[in-house]
Amino acid sequence: MLYYVSGPVTVLEPGLAVVDCNGVGYGCRVTAYTAGQLKLDQRARLYITESIREDAFDLYGFISKEEQRCFDLLTSVNGVGPKAAMAILSAGGPQNFTLAVMTGDEKLLTAAQGVGKRIAQRIILELKDKVGGSAMELDFSGPTVSAPVQQGGGAALATAALQELGYSPAEISTALKGVDPKASTEEMVRYALRAMVMKG
Repeated sequence: MLYYVSGPVTVLEPGLAVVDCNGVGYGCRVTAYTAGQLKLDQRARLYITESIREDAFDLYGFISKEEQRCFDLLTSVNGVGPKAAMAILSAGGPQNFTLAVMTGDEKLLTAAQGVGKRIAQRIILELKDKVGGSAMELDFSGPTVSAPVQQGGGAALATAALQELGYSPAEISTALKGVDPKASTEEMVRYALRAMVMKG
């Protein structure tokens, strides 16, 4: 089983990246999100999900474990194949996918080519608990989450979504300072992500 491939990127085309690993070129199907973070002739590490069928052996490469996890979750949904999963992640990356599922936003999912309303609803229904359901039971009242906005339902959902993306409670608390308590969950997450990007 391939866990990841690491080496210089020798071919970079829409939907495809070839990584040279000691003279062997591994062709990996990639999302637009991953491709946008790769550069030709520069080293990269792609986490691999293998898809083996009778007529094909495909490697799907992801720039982060978070994106790979989103892909694996998507393909676990009945009716969602690798092609649709890659289209969804290409349309908005793992952050927007997680946000769409957490907030039940069908439009973010149907923006992907080949994904209709029925499939989008199924994705939200089947993955909502897996993406952020358990996070809703976390204690948000700890010392590192001190902003008053954390007490609201929208803020709790936003915090859960941001934790799913790998941010710590301290980072989330800082990023959400100043956010409008009446803002929607989606607006809060976008506000926090912008704050973290600007800080970084």
